[in-house]
Amino acid sequence: MLPGISPRLSSGLWIVVCALLFPAPQSGAAVPAASNNPNEWFEAFKAEATDEELYQFLYAMPKGGDLHNHLSGSIISEWFYDLALAQQANGYRYFTRVRSNNCRPYGENAFSDSPYLMMFVNIQESRYRALDACEQGEYLPLEELDEVQKAGWLDSLRLDKPHEGRDEFFQTHWQRMGDLYFNPYVAADALVLNMQEFGSEGLMYLESMIGVNGFITPEGKGLTPDEVAQIYRARLQDDDAQATGVSVRLQVAILRFHPDAEEHLKAHYDFVSRNNDLFVAVNMVGREDDDKGYPLRFLPTLRELRREYHNVRLSIHAGEVDEPNSHVRDTLLLGADRIGHGVNLIGDPETMRLMRHGPYLVEINLISNLLLDYVDDYGQHPFPEYLRTGIPVALSTDDRGMWDSNLTDEFFVAVKEFNLSWQELVLLSRNSLQYSFAPEALKTQMLQRLDIRLEDFARQLATRPAAVLAEDAHSYGFLCDHYELCNWP
Repeated sequence: MLPGISPRLSSGLWIVVCALLFPAPQSGAAVPAASNNPNEWFEAFKAEATDEELYQFLYAMPKGGDLHNHLSGSIISEWFYDLALAQQANGYRYFTRVRSNNCRPYGENAFSDSPYLMMFVNIQESRYRALDACEQGEYLPLEELDEVQKAGWLDSLRLDKPHEGRDEFFQTHWQRMGDLYFNPYVAADALVLNMQEFGSEGLMYLESMIGVNGFITPEGKGLTPDEVAQIYRARLQDDDAQATGVSVRLQVAILRFHPDAEEHLKAHYDFVSRNNDLFVAVNMVGREDDDKGYPLRFLPTLRELRREYHNVRLSIHAGEVDEPNSHVRDTLLLGADRIGHGVNLIGDPETMRLMRHGPYLVEINLISNLLLDYVDDYGQHPFPEYLRTGIPVALSTDDRGMWDSNLTDEFFVAVKEFNLSWQELVLLSRNSLQYSFAPEALKTQMLQRLDIRLEDFARQLATRPAAVLAEDAHSYGFLCDHYELCNWP
């Protein structure tokens, strides 16, 4: 065996490696050396590699960024548990509901933001102390959960059952999270954990939607958005954050169907403008099938805001529905530069035609769209139509913690389901930087670095092809459940 070639390679991949290292005579159909034509190398690799080897390849491949990332939904359940316990150092202690003592009349609070009968709702100690003795008896401190209770708690924050889907996600996950997310130190630490994980996957940039409102001290006192922003800034300067090599910019989001959404939009525009060193954009989130959040509701407010603010960008969720409507077209009229999801854009051919080779990018979330039932299977997903007709697209993770996934999973799904070429992989990575809201100087620098890293990666394919398979590749539950790629570290 040649030095540097892993004995773990399958026999099929070994054939490809040998073809690269020992080309056949010119009269045959030799696989070109990767340094001359990485696309042909990748086509041969796909034909022979196992799913494990394909995943290892994609994990190691240099990538651009993640442009559609909800920080609150990006926290792997195990991370959330550990982060919550660690917050005792900052004075926070958390309790979770593990039983019902029927302390309230039947039906009370059944349809609120925090339904009474919901299990594993999390509250911090200051709120727990305000409950009466009956309701206190329904809760346990997180650190006192037994093995079965802890397993239920972990599963309560991810979409991991066949019967779970859109309603489970929108109507229980966020409500259960409760006070856990309104701790700015949890949010800041979770951001760094994502940076570390993304850095190991080869990412260079993260643009995350993150909260600044509603955060509280251990005593239950409110923190201002500017105080929260300063906690984020300080955490991003720590050595472990800097060591990731991942550049970060943040968005703030408004809930589109909230009765006071217009006032929230105004406040968030002002906040982003004043904190433009770190915060770059405003987003609109929430179920689009709630008609109170339709895009054109916000047109007068945005026209008013554009008279004053020049440094706030828009990336808005649109087309995340399984019914035809004009939300993507209307969202472009609002001034958005990027569209989150865009699943039903396929039903608006005029807007599709206008978006070809244009300035607007669609943030594609393949795993999210499947798990939330916006497509029944990937044969229905419009991603390849957008990609191959010239509509700018990039792959992103959405709420990766709740999907139990990562960005490499998105690339794996795209290659397996849509037979992506090497050029398309490169395009997706470059798009995620080119259409980012990073400052222009940083964007140019990252694009140059990505090109260099991709060239180095292609060069390794020619000289030590086994070295490009990441032996430290790891994933979570989604690949195991849907592609039987299990037992990763």
